[in-house]
Amino acid sequence: MADFSRLAELQDSGFAISAEARLLNAPEVTLASINPNAERSPASVTKAYLGAAALNRFGPQHRFTTQLVSTGEIDANGVLQGDLVFDGGGDPGLTSENLWRLVQRLQQAGVRDVAGGLVVSQWRFGPVECITTDRCDALSRVANSYSAPLSSAGVNFGSWCVNVAPASTPGEPARITHCDGPSSLTRVDNRVTTRPDNSGTKLNAERITDERGDIMRISGQISTNAWPRDVYRAASDSAAQTAQTLHAMLMRAGIVMGSEPRVTAEPPPQGASRLAAVDSKPLQEILLRIMNYSNNYMADVLALNLVETPKAQLRQAGEALETYATSLPGHGPVTLESGSGLTTGNRTSAHSINVMLESMFHQASLFPSFVATFQSPANGVMRFIRRGPDVFQTNVMIKTGTLNQPFAVRAAAGYFRTVSGRWGVFSVLVNGDSSTPYLNWTKVLEPLAQDLDEMIRAH
Repeated sequence: MADFSRLAELQDSGFAISAEARLLNAPEVTLASINPNAERSPASVTKAYLGAAALNRFGPQHRFTTQLVSTGEIDANGVLQGDLVFDGGGDPGLTSENLWRLVQRLQQAGVRDVAGGLVVSQWRFGPVECITTDRCDALSRVANSYSAPLSSAGVNFGSWCVNVAPASTPGEPARITHCDGPSSLTRVDNRVTTRPDNSGTKLNAERITDERGDIMRISGQISTNAWPRDVYRAASDSAAQTAQTLHAMLMRAGIVMGSEPRVTAEPPPQGASRLAAVDSKPLQEILLRIMNYSNNYMADVLALNLVETPKAQLRQAGEALETYATSLPGHGPVTLESGSGLTTGNRTSAHSINVMLESMFHQASLFPSFVATFQSPANGVMRFIRRGPDVFQTNVMIKTGTLNQPFAVRAAAGYFRTVSGRWGVFSVLVNGDSSTPYLNWTKVLEPLAQDLDEMIRAH
């Protein structure tokens, strides 16, 4: 009999499970379940709720607009008589490429210099209060890029990017520059040594912050014949990082500013005119990045866009997701404190997730964009899911979620196609506690893959 018997063995090690798999379309059939209505932490499976809510709210082709505006006039010499205001549009995927296009379009508008200064406005949301330990700790020190503080005016996922290249001679310090220019935009503590050809490259990096601002501290070694490496680490202030990045680009383009850049949470002045603008990728493409790479910064920025009032905070974004979820007939209790799932405070059940997945399945205009964000184990970007029987590899579309602190979470949800062509949904939430051991993904994926394989073959 096809069921979750293999997966259920994890309960003997003290792990709490909520799991359910069922076929869609009439007649609906529940194939297997383990405590399907029990509330557990879904970790990054939360992003599936986010994708569904955002598609329902905005539609697949929605774009977020970032613009440069001003109340000043452009005189005969091309000098903007006033401040240049960067109006952050909440684009989760805003990059340096977008900023370069803004600079180019500003020049096309006739601006050669700015009498005032660059003002970066994060009035829609930001600075956003941190609610998780890693994001709060990242305000002073961080060794990753996913813990970046959130802002409607953030660029490059709220992270600094530096390029590490070998010197020409072994023993010399490596050459470190900004990823978008000839020098670094933030201070660098360079502890990387160039080693002879084929010595291997090992880099360690963290961003620390003192009274003078951010420092990228990079140590390790790089071979003289190694390709340069880009290193990303979360900035301590996403909007300030945007201000420094855009200011440097304006200067490189020959646009001289009359004063230093600054950040504000106030909206642009009334009557400000648009000088340049750039649109984001369509929402369906943004969701591909969020879901495939489980990008926490992008997810929480997108979730904040669901809040209609300015100066949104993460709990309000979570409430917007909860409102969507509870509007679905048959959905049970749910707590969503963020859109990324970066907190164990998020709670839902396997049955409730399946209700949401089924709702999206029946929306013909949204389902293609939604299901495309899930990964096929055989072809997905996450290599750790490339395991299990061939049928599981090719007939399943999956989103995973992982947390290790304060307790282990391994979650998976998505769709499957049976050998006869029927569609099904599955959700599996495995939670540990302070006394359970570290949970390797293999211990969850292998039994899940075998259990789903039997269900798919049986129908």
